[in-house]
This record gives sequence, structure tokens and C-alpha cells, in this order.
Amino acid sequence: DEGTILIKLGHDAPVASLDSHTGKLVWAVNNDVHAASLRGLRADLSDGERLPLVIKDMGSCEVFPQSLQHNCNGRFLVVCGDGEYIIYTSQALRNKSFGQALDFAWSAVGTGDYAIRESLSRIRIFKNFKETKTLKVPLAASEGLFGGACLAVRGNDCVCFFDWNDGLFLCKIDVCPSAVYWNETRELVVLVCDELSYILKYDGDLVDSSVAGGDVSPEIGVVGAFEPMFELTERVTGGQWVGDCFLFTSLSGRLNYCVGGNTINLCHLDGVGLYMLGYLPKENSVYLMDRAHSVVSYKALLTVFQYQTAVVRQDFEAANALLPSLPESELSVVAKFLEQQGFKEVALQVSRDTDHKFDLALELDQLDTARSLLENALEKDKDTREYNMKWKRLGDLALSKGDLPLAEKCAFNADDFAGLLMIHTCMGNREGVTKLAKLAESAGRMNIAFISSFILGHLEDCYELLLQADRIPEAAMLARTYLPSKISHAVQLWRQDLARVSERAATTLADPAEYPNLFPELDWALKVEGMFQEKETLISAIKYTQVQGDMDLDLVTLIKQQNEHRSSVTPNNDCSSVSLGEVTSVGQDGEFIQ
Repeated sequence: DEGTILIKLGHDAPVASLDSHTGKLVWAVNNDVHAASLRGLRADLSDGERLPLVIKDMGSCEVFPQSLQHNCNGRFLVVCGDGEYIIYTSQALRNKSFGQALDFAWSAVGTGDYAIRESLSRIRIFKNFKETKTLKVPLAASEGLFGGACLAVRGNDCVCFFDWNDGLFLCKIDVCPSAVYWNETRELVVLVCDELSYILKYDGDLVDSSVAGGDVSPEIGVVGAFEPMFELTERVTGGQWVGDCFLFTSLSGRLNYCVGGNTINLCHLDGVGLYMLGYLPKENSVYLMDRAHSVVSYKALLTVFQYQTAVVRQDFEAANALLPSLPESELSVVAKFLEQQGFKEVALQVSRDTDHKFDLALELDQLDTARSLLENALEKDKDTREYNMKWKRLGDLALSKGDLPLAEKCAFNADDFAGLLMIHTCMGNREGVTKLAKLAESAGRMNIAFISSFILGHLEDCYELLLQADRIPEAAMLARTYLPSKISHAVQLWRQDLARVSERAATTLADPAEYPNLFPELDWALKVEGMFQEKETLISAIKYTQVQGDMDLDLVTLIKQQNEHRSSVTPNNDCSSVSLGEVTSVGQDGEFIQ
């Protein structure tokens, strides 16, 4: 059909293997094998810098290397390619064994223990370089082989695990991994798939007892041999276990590690196309290589991994022994890990991040600790919005816990005028409301200043606040309702303000000085206002139920009736002689009640 097919030859990942015991790196360039020691090369280098390798030529392979892999103790090295495998000694590249194989996998124990995938249906197991078992896997076709604590055979849509010693079927898992990583204790395993990676727990004691007792089912295997624990959502490109911490690189170019189900980012990789070689505990570094065979390293402290491993295992004695050895720069990271594991009290003591310590103190309801952190904050941090928000959060918590003095202090430091108003009014703190009115006015918070003054009964202050805020119509309405003596003044200001928009509309505003007929009973209202100005009567809130009915009294009508009553008793009596203390109310039976 005259079409075109593009075929990609080879892959970008370098053919290399790092022995974590000796720090020796071996890699292949075409048929040539090279080696270099990575120990002591990082002394004066920063993360991501290229290491100055001292390269040693180890000779040539008889096959074109497609993969290199050290065995469990680093004494032997296998080279796979062209459907063949050759096992060499790792030091001098001397031939130890060879054969035909599509895949090769080392055992986690035993110097010469390994397995090969000879065909789609046949797997051969070797002990000390001698064949001991041939497996016929329960799969239509085997497509991959993985070593470790158990022998794993990948099928089209699943992976099957087998016992190394007897070749017994242990478990079938319905995922199709591209790589399998076991930790050193052979208790945890990672199945790396295309989209997700799965961390499983392996019960070796259960498997050993089942094998010894002959309780292994050929169809089911050992029930409970593997238990799912966590999932990794990032696509893993390479990894290695350090204790119970799984150190890995992701497709997004990040170096992370997962411990206790929590993924923590170590750094973002500087280069593109870096492939993980492994981790050397004595160097506290993880090493990566690019396709040009340049090696870089990144710092990853072993003590941090050991501490987090001890916490996950709940070995608190070992964790407490390791804690003093952790560097100051790593304590905040460790504290966040402890918080995620549920040990918030310890995290509060360990953390050096003041923001994190403050959040932990709030979660633990340690109000004094949170207050001390805010009071001891740096001066440059006290003028920020985040600083005020912290006081607000602490105040809300103090209020929910009933600590009103602390809540009041927090609201003051946070410039939370609304909170101060609520606290002062709930506590009946008249002095506090008075100070708040002045403070809010100076801060331009006219709404809080108005409400505070209104609660205090300072109506003239309310009137002046409305004028300052250029709310002249509202000031006129306030005067019409509470301050009849200010009505004329408010109308004049309103006319001037409205005239700038419409002079005709301004002339429609009536001034009581010009149109007294439009303001009936204004004189009586002025007299009521004068009575209240003569004597400011404050009633305790505890007497609310006693005076509740007086809230709806019509004082103008009441004083008119009082004056008519006095006039009938004493002729020619002037209503102006009625004082506030003499004002009476009208009862339900029509009688006057003093």
C-alpha cells in the first residue's frame, strides 16, 4: 500500500548496574564494559553536578548487552542480550556461567541462585549455578521475569509469584508490572505498572509455615501471602528500597520517596532523561545517569530514612535514639511526616517551622503555645496579613474553648473589630465598647464605630460619624428619629449635597424651622430629647425582663398625657417642669404607673 513504518531501535535508558555494597558502577557502551567507583566523589559537589568518574575498561562482552544486573551480594554480574545471558565475576569480568534465556532474574538470597525464562511456557530455576527446578507456569504465555524474595512471572494481564526453593505457586495478582522492587527485609514489595504502582506487604512467615505444612493450594496458592497497603499515583521510572522507604524517580522529573503511604519530594531533577542507578547509604546519596553516561548525585540522608522507618514500624525506642542525630535542616520534613502518621505532639516538639508549629498547636488545642509563637514572631512578619489571620484563627479557637480574655486579645491584635464588638457586648463591657468606638473610628471602620456608639447611646457621636462618612441622608433620618434638635442642621447639609445633583430636588426637602406645620409634635419631641440629655439613665442588662415592656413606649404621647394629667390636677402647670424621673407609663387598665 506504499505506506511507511517507523521503527525505534534501542532505548534511552543506559545499560548500567550499581552495586550498593561496594559503590561500584558498571555500564556498557556497545559491547564494551566500563566500571568506576562512586565512593568519595561527592565531597565538594552540590546536588545535580556531574561526578568526575575515574573510568576503568573491563573488556568486551560476547553478546550485545541489553541489561546488566548485580546479584544480591554484588559478587557476580549478569549480562543479557540477543536471547542469551552470561554471568561474570564483578571484579574481573571472568565468565562463570552462560546460556540461552529470554529473561533473567536473581534471587534475593544465595550467591548463585537465579532463574531464566527459556521460552513462553518454561521457567528454569538454578541453585548455586546448578539447575534444580523447571516450572510450567499457569499462564498462556509468560512475558517477563522478576527476582527478589519470590520469583515473579508476568503474564498478559497478571503476575504470578512462586517459591524459590520448591517452585510452588504462591499468589496471582491481576496487574501487569514492568518492574518489581523488594526491600531488604523481604517484607515489602512494589509492583510498578504503567499508570499506578502498588505497595504490598509479604508475609514470609505465613508462606514458610504453609510450605512446611504442605498447605499450599496449586490453584489458589497461599491465602494472605500478599496484602495491599498503598498506591503510588506517580509513574515510577526507577526505584530502590532504603529500609521501609521506597526511593524513586518519577516520569515528571522528581526524586521522591514513599514511607508509610506518604510521598515526600526530595528534589526536582535538573536534567531531563535521568535514570536512577541506586542509593549508597555510606555516601548518603542517590545516583542517576543520563543516556550520555554522565553520573550525577543528590543528597538523601540515611538517618532520616532510618528514623522514618522506625516510626512506621512503631519502634519508638530506636526512633528516639536516632532523633538527636538528625540535622536541623531535616527536622521540619520529619515533623510533617510525624504529623501524617498521627504523632502530632512529637511533631510539635520536633518542627522548626513556626507556621507548622502554629498549625499543630491549634490542632492540639494548645492555646498558650500558639499565643507564645505569635508573640515571639519576627518584627518583619508582624506587619503581614498572614500574621493577622493567625491571631484571628487563635481567637476563634479561644472563643470556642471559652477563653474570653485570650479571644479579646487575639481580636485586638488581628484588628478584628467585629470580633471585639461581639466579645465586649457579650461580656457587658461598656468600657471596652467605648474604646472600640474610638479605635474603629481612627481606623476608618465607620460601621463598627457607629454600632458601638449606638449601643452606648451616644447618638450625637453616631450623627457625626454619618456626616464624616458622607452619609448625609442617613444622618438626617437618624436625627428625625432620635435627635430632633439636629433635624434643621441635617436638612441644610442634605440640601447642599443634593443641589449638586438637582437643585429642584433639594428644594423639596422641608426644614422644620421653615415648615413647622409639616413636623407636628416636634416641640414635644425636643422636650423628650432634653429630658434624656439632662439625665442619662443606664439600666443593667439583668433587669431586661423587668423593663422589656417599656421598649415600645411612645414617649411623646406619654409626656403629653402626663402633662395633661398634671394640668388637670394643678392648673396652669407647664409641661417643661416634667423631669425624666417623673415620666410614667400607661398600664393596661388605663392607669398611670410611676
